[in-house]
Amino acid sequence: MRHFWERPPLPFADRHAAGLALAHAVHPQPGCIVLGIARGGVLVAGAIAQHWGLDLDVIVVRKVGHPLQPELAIGAVSVHGEAVTTEHAAAIPPALANSLFERARHEAQSLEQRLRGNTQPLPVGDRPVIVADDGIATAASMICALQSVRHRGASFVTAAAPVAPYDAAPALRPYCDELVVLVATHETPFAVGRFYLNFGEVSDDEVRATLANARAGKNKANPP
Repeated sequence: MRHFWERPPLPFADRHAAGLALAHAVHPQPGCIVLGIARGGVLVAGAIAQHWGLDLDVIVVRKVGHPLQPELAIGAVSVHGEAVTTEHAAAIPPALANSLFERARHEAQSLEQRLRGNTQPLPVGDRPVIVADDGIATAASMICALQSVRHRGASFVTAAAPVAPYDAAPALRPYCDELVVLVATHETPFAVGRFYLNFGEVSDDEVRATLANARAGKNKANPP
């Protein structure tokens, strides 16, 4: 596995700017597709896809929050059922944990329907894939997304994010062939938004517009 740890000017203006910075660090293989983790990761992925002239699609995973502290992730689940747990899930009774993960999976399916409408997912089988997010915190969402594209038959998987904790690499190593992170930090507590000037919530409309622009052929600038 190759790791890339670059150091761009900080903070990033917004997710699009972070994606453009990532675009200069990745080296897509022919036929590559870029998948953005909804919602914010789609804006990052869109900038990468636009720069390289690549196909763009969304991958939807949902964080599963602790029942008493919703901001504390006990894991993540994909629309296809792949699930990842964190160390915080250990104290949750199994029946309750199963219920929380199932509810999150239904939320992921609902979100995917809103973002896609009648558009089918682009095939990733036997294709190199870049999975991009706007930052990696616990790594659960990224690992869940990487598992999903592996199960769908991707030939080579790159995990890409503008910022992540320095210890993210060991957690991600078993799930990807290449890891591209621009800023690796030892900061505790870690907060992705600290590395952006504008880290506002991303709407469904913004994601749909980014995907529609890609489908309309606006990402055909510099194909590898």
